[in-house]
Amino acid sequence: MVMDAKVRELVKFLAARRGLTLKDLAAKLTEKTGKNYTIETLSQRLRRGTFTYNEVLVICEILHYKIDFVDEM
Repeated sequence: MVMDAKVRELVKFLAARRGLTLKDLAAKLTEKTGKNYTIETLSQRLRRGTFTYNEVLVICEILHYKIDFVDEM
């Protein structure tokens, strides 16, 4: 559960850096995907860590971040 808490706090932190609350993020996710996201469902899914990779990519797009896979070998 510690990892889930870290992910939730990271998303909240990154959203705040862009001047967004989780409520704002939920509204933007709804707008981009056509699926209904509320602050409650967003918070629950962050706590449980149940986002799809595509949803993570949309969140990154909204927050103007990218995921970078780095080869550590």
